[in-house]
Amino acid sequence: MRVTVDLDLCQGHGVCESEAPSVFELAKNEQVAIVDESPSEELRGQVEAAVRYCPTSALRIIEEE
Repeated sequence: MRVTVDLDLCQGHGVCESEAPSVFELAKNEQVAIVDESPSEELRGQVEAAVRYCPTSALRIIEEE
C-alpha cells in the first residue's frame, strides 16, 4: 500500500499522527507530512484508522501490486 495526502484539504488536525505516529507527523506549517509513504502491512490497521478518522478526508490508501 501507498499513502497519499491532499494538502489542499489538510487542515492540520493531527488525527492521522495520533492514529499512526510512525507514518504521519504534523509539520511546522500545520499540515501533515508522510514519514513512510509505503508502510508495512503490520501498520495497515493504524493507517486505515487515520484515513477513516481524518476530518477533511485528505488521506488516501492506494493499493499497489
